Amino acid sequence: MEREILKNFIEWMSEPGRKPLVVTGVRQCGKTYAIKDFGNRFFENLAYFNFEGNTALQSIFEYDLDVSRIVMELERYSKQKITDGKTLVFFDEIQACPKAITSLKYFCEDRSGLHVIAAGSLLGVVIRKSEISFPVGKVERLQMFPMSFEEFLMAIDDGRSLLEGLSNYDLRRALPEMYTIPLQNYLKLYYVVGGMPAAVASFVQENDFEKVDRILKNILLDYGDDFSKHAPPSDIPKLGLIWDSVPKQLAKDNNKFMFSHVKAGKRAADLEDALQWLFNAGLLHKLECVTNAELPLSNNANGTVFKVYMSDVGLLRVKSGIDASTILEETPLYATFKGAFTENYVMNELVKQGLHPYFWRSENKAELDFLIEIKNELMPIEVKAEEHTKAKSYGVFCKRFSPKKGFVLSQKNIAVTNDGQTETLHLPLYLCGKIFR
Repeated sequence: MEREILKNFIEWMSEPGRKPLVVTGVRQCGKTYAIKDFGNRFFENLAYFNFEGNTALQSIFEYDLDVSRIVMELERYSKQKITDGKTLVFFDEIQACPKAITSLKYFCEDRSGLHVIAAGSLLGVVIRKSEISFPVGKVERLQMFPMSFEEFLMAIDDGRSLLEGLSNYDLRRALPEMYTIPLQNYLKLYYVVGGMPAAVASFVQENDFEKVDRILKNILLDYGDDFSKHAPPSDIPKLGLIWDSVPKQLAKDNNKFMFSHVKAGKRAADLEDALQWLFNAGLLHKLECVTNAELPLSNNANGTVFKVYMSDVGLLRVKSGIDASTILEETPLYATFKGAFTENYVMNELVKQGLHPYFWRSENKAELDFLIEIKNELMPIEVKAEEHTKAKSYGVFCKRFSPKKGFVLSQKNIAVTNDGQTETLHLPLYLCGKIFR
């Protein structure tokens, strides 16, 4: 499966003054596959080292951090020559060897000609531990996510054909039915399958939703095991409570995250460390509220008022106990969850584009779903799960702050409107990934 992150790897490969690259991302989002694919396609050889449970490999880094010695012993260990410009050195699950993390500083300083990539499922958690000497300023950082909707389409022959047809399409002109109908259907399939590569591969090969569900349930179980293995012991029960509460909180009319809804009597002080662990692990995304929409938005964000979204819609569906047929047939039960699924999907698509969204609320009278800061300009985004596109809160925001451009995402076709101050691009939800590309 083609992953968009390959473009980032190719850019990094040719950068002058290149530093070792650290790739973070949730477990099973495809990091190992993507990096190996890159190494096999663009280098003469790939030197792959997996630290998880490998004490022999870890011991190479225990003696000292002399890069010449380390490379010599890695060559002996792997029985292959490691050559600058020809070899990609890939340290996988590097969080299992803190000394290897520290060694990246010396690879940067003493062996800059060698291409080195490190990755780890819980690296986002590990590098925040005070006892880990992380080489700040000596590495490049890149976060990987589950497959976007476009990557999902690329894995399907017909979906790839649709994307090719849209590659040079004017997104200010309504799409013909030859695009709208299949793309709407594929988006529902994406809500069912999600973007975890194993689930996508199973769906493409066998079109069996029961097998997809088994894969996603196993991934959720693996995440639960990570809680018990890698989180502070005092946080383990809290992590489970928070993790289980997310689908329920998203399904509420007012889906602001409430600590008291995790467990009766629990307060922010009791749970916020555990919640931050889930953010650091990449399992959840945080959407903070701004009431004063002035730039920079980060200075006006209210960290105590926020929403929480899961990193993958397929995992959200399974964790919510929603059967595939509920979404595909749009049964009455789906109406309860459709808004939550749609918002979670849009949040993930924005994050995957490297954006930092917020939401805007005004005295509990108006609430804008997403607000983005792009090149010192505010860009409001309203999301509708249905064809209905009357966006009162969006109108209130535009009247008050007069942004030059905004977006309304819904089930309707492309359209452009202008109220004299703000140009609004109305896009179907399946084009969300093209907003800022």
